[in-house]
Amino acid sequence: VLKKAANLKDTEKTLREAFGDDITNIVKGTTKITDVQFNSHLAYQAENIRKLLLAMSSDIRVLLVKLADRLHDMQSLRHVPRDKQVEFSQETMELYAPLASRLGIDWLKRELEDLAFSHLLPDEYEDLATKIHTSLADRETYVDEVKALLNRKLTEHGLKGFRVLGRPKHLYSIHKKLVAQNIPFEKVYDKVAFRIIVSSVKECYEALGIIHSLWPPVDGRFKDFISSPKNNMYQSLHTSVVGLRGEFMEVQIRTEEMDQVAKEGIAAHWAYKEGKAITSKDARLFKWLKQLVSTLQELEDPREFLDAVKGELYEEEIFVLTPNGEVKEFPKGSTPIDFAYSIHTEVGNRCTGAKINGIIAQLKTQLKNGDLVEIITSPKQKPNRSWLGLVKTARAKSRIRQWLNQEEREKALQVGREICDRELKRHNLSLKKLIKTGHLRELLKTLACNSLDDLMRRVGSGKMTVQAIIKELQPEEIRETLPEDIVPETAPARGGKKQDKDNIILVSGADNVLTKISHCCMPVPGDEIVGFITSGRGISVHKVSCPNLAASDQQRLIAVNWAENIKATHRAQIQVVARDQKGLLATLSNAISHDDANILTLEATTSSGGTAKLSIIVEINSREHLLRLLQHVQQIDGVLEARRA
Repeated sequence: VLKKAANLKDTEKTLREAFGDDITNIVKGTTKITDVQFNSHLAYQAENIRKLLLAMSSDIRVLLVKLADRLHDMQSLRHVPRDKQVEFSQETMELYAPLASRLGIDWLKRELEDLAFSHLLPDEYEDLATKIHTSLADRETYVDEVKALLNRKLTEHGLKGFRVLGRPKHLYSIHKKLVAQNIPFEKVYDKVAFRIIVSSVKECYEALGIIHSLWPPVDGRFKDFISSPKNNMYQSLHTSVVGLRGEFMEVQIRTEEMDQVAKEGIAAHWAYKEGKAITSKDARLFKWLKQLVSTLQELEDPREFLDAVKGELYEEEIFVLTPNGEVKEFPKGSTPIDFAYSIHTEVGNRCTGAKINGIIAQLKTQLKNGDLVEIITSPKQKPNRSWLGLVKTARAKSRIRQWLNQEEREKALQVGREICDRELKRHNLSLKKLIKTGHLRELLKTLACNSLDDLMRRVGSGKMTVQAIIKELQPEEIRETLPEDIVPETAPARGGKKQDKDNIILVSGADNVLTKISHCCMPVPGDEIVGFITSGRGISVHKVSCPNLAASDQQRLIAVNWAENIKATHRAQIQVVARDQKGLLATLSNAISHDDANILTLEATTSSGGTAKLSIIVEINSREHLLRLLQHVQQIDGVLEARRA
């Protein structure tokens, strides 16, 4: 059905008629990722694997069908050219076998690995298979001896209804041990794994005690997956002992139900309830998958994405504890940084160290099974690039890269502003004037930049030179088109030199940032102010009490302050309510002029009740100057109210 579905346009209709919507959707999800090719372009390969992960995160049955399809393909691989065998087998080893393992389908994982091994390293495969076959008779005798002894000892201790099984380990697992330990075949002693199936959890631990009384356990090789199940719900006790003939021997102990899950994985939990798939209660069975997909979606670089997939699927797992007793699972080799980011991004960003089992440990310390981990943080800490070499999880790598990228963007923005400000001033150019006259929009369009910040970042990161900006501006033409009657945002103080407008506002953490005094609230020195980061127009400065800020994106607010010794004048708006009487405007004008302030605009309206309302924009030096002016206006005969707008 899958092969036909990939080629026939009318298959979907046929499937729906024959099997219904549920099965059809599974097949559709599978065929979307049927064409994944390992020899494809890196980005194409990453995108197809991304599709597979997304499809199976919405319906895990898509992956079950895809794994079955892959097994069928691997069993038929001898009929395709050698280069295709290698490419297909490599993909199976790197993606599909680890996915089968993650789902707990152990038999499928073993078969996929052995099939891929046979095509990737055919000589090594044949040599190992021959050695296994040659020693088969001796292995069978050894297995029978161990099983007989275990049966007798377990029975003597009162256990009933148990089973003892012994199976040879699959070829690829033995090959990995030969390579990892650099030893000959004859030195691999635990070629057989034994399994004891009992009736209850209590008997699991009883059997463990019997085995450890029979043979000495190997330090560091005991794992309790009953009290701390794997994410795929695998449960079992694992121990290694020095058994018969002085050889290392691996023993797994579990109940019948646990054994079923160990063999079939997530498929053993599958239950149809009135024709419906598993419910949300079963979501924990593949919670790891949804977390993986969520993290991987943030990785845009194809190589980073593929490395993260392999890292998450390949690594041997360890289990550590939080101070609250929560069990967390990590790839082997993970550090406190991985642990910190698993709690929260901010905990990871501020992580300075950890207490492991009550002892202070460095960030580079690798966690071990059973460690109790408590993270130490500091508000002054921040990630650095070296952390990428210390972490194993995709989540930690993703969050660290996000922070570093953001920091680089901010640095590029600041550097770009400084460069542009310095160089443009040398050519008598001003970005502020360009903003006012609309030339900035033309400049951004010409240079293919989305915003002023985008332009600054490109200059700061070296992707664009400031000379390219100057060339496009053509200063002589721009000067001729600038209106002469533009009122400056901060005019020069009378009787003194004009103050540089860029110097009246200090932006927290940055220099030479374009700022603009907002027209809605017209803050003046002495007012409490805050900056609002605009899109391409620098920072707009508002009074803290400005009502327009309440409806704005609070994340775009930035701390700003007035500079000291400001000598420029500023605009402020006042509202005056007075009796409509002859000579009112002249009296007001004289009072304002007497207070050393200028009137820039004045609008007046009258009402039928005999009152006049005046809106006046004045030029003053400071907040104190404005308050003094309002006090004097309020004292004018006939003025009912004078206040700041």
